[in-house]
Amino acid sequence: MYRYDQFDAEFVAGRVAQFTDQVERRISGELSEDQFRPLRLMNGLYLQLHAYMLRVAVPYGTMNSTQLRKLAHIARTYDRGYGHFTTRQNIQFNWPRLDDVPQILSELASVEMHAIQTSGNCIRNVTTDQFAGAAADEIIDPRPVAEIIRQWSSLHPEFSFLPRKFKIAITGAPNDRAAIKFHDIGLMAQQDEQGKVGWAVYVGGGMGRTPMVAKEISPFVPHSDLLAYLESILRVYNRYGRRDNKYKARIKILVHEEGLATLREQVESEFLQVRGGVLNLPDDELSRIKAYFAPPAFKDSDARFDLAALKVSDPEFARFVLHNTNQHAQAGYTSITISLKPVGGVPGDATDAQMEVVADLAQRFSFDELRVSHEQNLVLPHVAIDDVRAVYEALNGAGLGEANVGQITDMIVCPGLDYCALANARSIPVAQEISRRFGSARRQEEIGDLKIKISGCINACGHHHAGHIGILGVEKRGTELYQITVGGNAGENAAIGNILGRGIVAEEVPDAIEQLVEIYLKARSGAEENFLGTLKRVGEAPFREALYGND
Repeated sequence: MYRYDQFDAEFVAGRVAQFTDQVERRISGELSEDQFRPLRLMNGLYLQLHAYMLRVAVPYGTMNSTQLRKLAHIARTYDRGYGHFTTRQNIQFNWPRLDDVPQILSELASVEMHAIQTSGNCIRNVTTDQFAGAAADEIIDPRPVAEIIRQWSSLHPEFSFLPRKFKIAITGAPNDRAAIKFHDIGLMAQQDEQGKVGWAVYVGGGMGRTPMVAKEISPFVPHSDLLAYLESILRVYNRYGRRDNKYKARIKILVHEEGLATLREQVESEFLQVRGGVLNLPDDELSRIKAYFAPPAFKDSDARFDLAALKVSDPEFARFVLHNTNQHAQAGYTSITISLKPVGGVPGDATDAQMEVVADLAQRFSFDELRVSHEQNLVLPHVAIDDVRAVYEALNGAGLGEANVGQITDMIVCPGLDYCALANARSIPVAQEISRRFGSARRQEEIGDLKIKISGCINACGHHHAGHIGILGVEKRGTELYQITVGGNAGENAAIGNILGRGIVAEEVPDAIEQLVEIYLKARSGAEENFLGTLKRVGEAPFREALYGND
């Protein structure tokens, strides 16, 4: 993975010193909260419902065991013993004291981490496929490109005060595991007829109160021209994006109001001016960065899983292998997803002790590397198949052995009204009840691939728009209600879910999900047809009728 050079180290150390002074002036009363707000947001510090929240960047979701141990130390020393992993492949600490934040940032800097550009109207943390550099279906490892984008976008003089926050996601595989079409810019690797690698560029995706699927602005931008093309898009957005209304300030609104053709014309005009200039990095610089992401020293192995035998000898381990491992590009290896969704638990949370266990496993079994997924789980990307059982047993001992990745209990969930000042309703208790309702292994196996996503407000931090079943918390005359959507998809066939009907109270949500699942199981054409397949074939009417009858 990438290591800080001298510039990075000095840049982050300077920011820590600057923010330390700002915090001291806030505590002394020299700065008011209104004056302090833009300063803290530039350093990833939010004021939530009950306390400050610090969001720490994990660039493209990649870190090592030393960094995870530092996060565990921060959780233990400065917070309440846990951290919350997010859909931006970051981690949030929900209870830091303001006067401790400078020391936290200093400790993060000691292991090459920071909280810069995790908030504010700037280019946020670049996210990517959690299996990048490991997946068998990959065209190119996108992490070197993500690192180049990170360096280019960090405190970019033109793009530090955009009309609104800006998010970029990138995948090097044709199977989209990074939800690229729900980002301001999404990048998907392509190969032309000569085998040359380039990027399909999508623009104008997003969730929130106006969800939109990104549109393809270019089917193929050559690898060497990518930064110039991104700069061209950002320049057009910065020039024409609305600043009079924050609800209409995202680039998706610009695409919608001006039209893709108009935006493309403006971008291509900018591109002609900047293409071939300083944004085309020298080959030696590209090679330097790419070397940081070289494959580890794999051992030759022909080991493979015998699932049929495992289902007989050890069905629980077989289920873990089936759901929590992903095919690796290297024979004899696999990638292990560590579920942070225990039945009845808080999705995305990990205790300091659990982080220490995962750090140890990454160091021992995954070439000292781990990932954060945008689905709020952790990943050991390079594990020898012969070591999977040892990893599984260690995870089980730490309460991290849940074999439910991709199943109905593997939910994306925002913090909701338990923490967030913007939320209208609670997300976590609803998720916990659904998890308990469908917690049995047999039940989950029967249901199969079904993704539930829950947001506590219209800002959609829980990605409910993209859930096969989405749940949105709303408030009406002082009552927390929940709207249910069906048909969302965050993958390469991205789609926004449709609302089935009126909102229902929290106590009714698990029963409603049960009804939807029962309709699906009765209507599907066979065990291989998933929820989205059945919905597409039979339509929404049976599901709507199950919940609302003739309302």
